[in-house]
Amino acid sequence: MRERVLVTGGMGFIGSNFVRYMLRNHPETEIIVLDKLTYAGNPANLADLEDMFDFVRGDVADSSVVDPLVERCDSIVHFAAETHVDRSIAHAGDFVKTDIYGTFTLLEAARKYGVDRFVHISTDEVYGEAVDHPSLETDELAPKSPYAASKAGADRLVFSYFATYGIPAVISRCANNYGPYQYPEKLIPLFVTNALEGKKLPVYGHGRNIRDWIHVEDHCSAIDAMLQSDGYNGETFNVSANEEKNVLEIADIILKTLGLSDELIEHVADRPGHVMRHAVDATKLQNTYDWKPSHDFENSMRRTIKWYANNPEWWRPIRSGEFRRYYEKQYTRM
Repeated sequence: MRERVLVTGGMGFIGSNFVRYMLRNHPETEIIVLDKLTYAGNPANLADLEDMFDFVRGDVADSSVVDPLVERCDSIVHFAAETHVDRSIAHAGDFVKTDIYGTFTLLEAARKYGVDRFVHISTDEVYGEAVDHPSLETDELAPKSPYAASKAGADRLVFSYFATYGIPAVISRCANNYGPYQYPEKLIPLFVTNALEGKKLPVYGHGRNIRDWIHVEDHCSAIDAMLQSDGYNGETFNVSANEEKNVLEIADIILKTLGLSDELIEHVADRPGHVMRHAVDATKLQNTYDWKPSHDFENSMRRTIKWYANNPEWWRPIRSGEFRRYYEKQYTRM
């Protein structure tokens, strides 16, 4: 088992769920969390476990912070990134700095001090449209947003450090995650919290855009498999539960679970470059690591919806201040 793991972006949605997963499944492993605590990094995500890991507040693009941490660690799981497509359209430079230069800073430290494993968390967004089949690891990268492009750039940088310097890196390209502690600008928590407050669910365009959905704990188990392995350096693995649903289907599940009317659905102007379908084929991951998802979509979605309904003290403080200003600008009214 890995002895000391640096988790960048560990106060975000997937990162904090991964920290929980590791503390539960590998209690012997020492976890160090590095997070800048931007708007989506929330200490409340791990407040109940704060005595079980070390936390350092800092920027993954700052070598004076990163280098001493990497020197102490055996392995790195790199979540830290700007992740929201809508925000990348308005502020592309922030994504280039964090997603590409931040990854470079981390890789340079790994090159200098050596690590046993570098797991880079990417996204299915890097493939662009999945037109006639779920994307394969061998498909070309055709990102359609500044977010997707910045992640594609980081992917290629990680591979180059494997090819040039022998960094023992693997890359995870996962489908859309859902679960607890997700910042409410993302589709599912946005729709759930809006519905709970009696507000409209803003659906971009026709609402038939398809995404491939996976519970965050299934993604965490896939990352763990990559982390514990010593082989397959330089390889990329798609992660998917093969659950393709469009936006209107997601809205319908949420409203029915909460016992609310579909009159809350409101179609709004589509966003630029909106991908019609994201989906990935996880056969390579399944065959390599004997991995498979364990969460049934319908039941896990209902549990996720109920988590937000039962934890308003977590999301209500978020839906004010910066979030409210962003929402009003993005969707015209709240």
